[in-house]
Amino acid sequence: QVQLVESGGGLVQAGGSLRLSCAASGSIFSINGMGWYRQAPGKQRELVAGIRSGGNLNYADSVKGRFTISRDNAKNTVYLQMNSLKPEDTAVYYCNFHEDYGLWLVSNYWGQGTQVTVSS
Repeated sequence: QVQLVESGGGLVQAGGSLRLSCAASGSIFSINGMGWYRQAPGKQRELVAGIRSGGNLNYADSVKGRFTISRDNAKNTVYLQMNSLKPEDTAVYYCNFHEDYGLWLVSNYWGQGTQVTVSS
């Protein structure tokens, strides 16, 4: 089992910045993918940014150039630096850790979610 604790959400004005953190504990030795998802009211949960154990990164087109995902292996923590925030970034953000091999999802863990609200 893996436990994920998120922090760093809040209210910010458009153009501002926030940094989300996701601290992991438990059996993380087999985890090979980490990421951040978000879900706005009335919308499906969507991938915002992902990072593989080998270092590969991927971003949603809507956040490219504004958001940066990173990790600190020593602290078992993944971060999402969000700059130039827009009102449409408002959502609950979820941290995700998983183990997968192509289409085979072995394990999948979610954080509790943290609210990000961007005012115009």
